Amino acid sequence: MNLEVLSQAGGPSSWGWGTVASLVIGVVLLVILLIMAQFFRLWLQAYMSNAGVTMLDLIGMRLRKVDTPTIVLSRIQLVKSGIHEVSVNELESHYLAGGRVTNVTRAMIAANRAAIELDWRKACAIDLAGRDILDAVNTSVNPKVIDCPGPTSGAAGTDRLDAVSKDGIRLLIKGRVTVRTNIRQLIGGATEETIIARVGQAIVSAIGSATSYKAVLENPDKIARKALESGLDSGTAFEILSVDIADVSVAGVSQEANVGAKLQAEQAEADKRRFQAEAEKRRAMAIALAAENKAKIEENRAVVVLAEAEVPKAMAEAFRLGHLGIMDYYRMKNIQADTAMRDSIGREDGQTEPKS
Repeated sequence: MNLEVLSQAGGPSSWGWGTVASLVIGVVLLVILLIMAQFFRLWLQAYMSNAGVTMLDLIGMRLRKVDTPTIVLSRIQLVKSGIHEVSVNELESHYLAGGRVTNVTRAMIAANRAAIELDWRKACAIDLAGRDILDAVNTSVNPKVIDCPGPTSGAAGTDRLDAVSKDGIRLLIKGRVTVRTNIRQLIGGATEETIIARVGQAIVSAIGSATSYKAVLENPDKIARKALESGLDSGTAFEILSVDIADVSVAGVSQEANVGAKLQAEQAEADKRRFQAEAEKRRAMAIALAAENKAKIEENRAVVVLAEAEVPKAMAEAFRLGHLGIMDYYRMKNIQADTAMRDSIGREDGQTEPKS
């Protein structure tokens, strides 16, 4: 009976190609259903959120080895936050470029809620430059405080700046800088280290121009204002809101109850040493001057001796020329002897000079 039915239907050659085609179509449909089932949850989630992500977009992402859930969830977050200008293709492009799509998405949403002007291209450029765009936007909304100096850059490894006023007193200062991110200069702008260095330099310079350490201790806000007015945030990725002096103290007297008395005692000791040094200098100069005068006296005596040596020569010449007689010579000798005797008698009576 079965043979008769098969013979009436035309045999295996008459229905084999239709069955093969049906099987192929069934397999294709099954594969399509499996693929659609794989992305169905994400597609449905995007569809219900009006995110505009099609099934073809999901398949293309899979073929391009893109993290599909990240792109879809980021697109949904942007749409729900009212940011419709960022397309799926832009999200995918930033992911393929090595960017942090989730961070940029959150930054865009935070900037939009805070009314900060930030477009997708600039946000992607900041992220690809290695900056944390989300932290930058958060700092723009909530300014942060930076210690100046840093924990390891202060005087002798401490967290204090070291400055000296005009009167020679060494002060230790700790400053704090309140900053917020300047989105427009985030690309290419200097970092926190530059802010710390500039503020530290401004504070040290302001204290160095102060006439006395007392003026600094009395009005530290003047130092802060002078530093703030110096335009220290130029060329940086931050905008300085305020510079404050958190702590200022005199170096070396942190344990002293009466700092003024301690400094006065040290100043008096320093003045004593200085005056002693000046007195020693004057003494040395006096000794040198006395030695110099003694040398001049000896020099003048030598000149006198040389002059006296010329007298016998002159007398001899006078004898030869007949200008001086023998009696004149003897009278001169008597006068010299009489003068020497009187001089000797006068010294013995009056004791004007000690005997040799």
